[in-house]
Amino acid sequence: QVQLVESGGGSVLTGGSLRISCVVSGVEYSASRFCVGWFRQAPGKEHEEVASLNAAAVPKYADSVAGRFTISEENPNANAKNTLYLQMDSLQPEDTGTYYCAAGRRRPMSWVCDDYNFWGKGTLVTVAS
Repeated sequence: QVQLVESGGGSVLTGGSLRISCVVSGVEYSASRFCVGWFRQAPGKEHEEVASLNAAAVPKYADSVAGRFTISEENPNANAKNTLYLQMDSLQPEDTGTYYCAAGRRRPMSWVCDDYNFWGKGTLVTVAS
């Protein structure tokens, strides 16, 4: 099992910045065997993948946040515990939502993941205009 706990959400004005964090832990967890990612859910909108790191720590971003958000992890070689970050700059009202971090086991012989198996409970980000 892998546990994920998000923190750092809050309210910010349009154009502002916020960094949210996620502690990833568990006996099974290893940064080289898991992908990690940030997702968000806004009222009335579909669940959206915002940013992710594959098991080789290669980042990927949704078009809506590319150039404004940065995903990172504290230790790309971590075992059992790590911290995932999402630095969000130039925030817009449409970035408002609950942000979730997730972890998924990579495919054998690959750095990518087909699915996310473990999820946190989320942290709320509100961007006021």
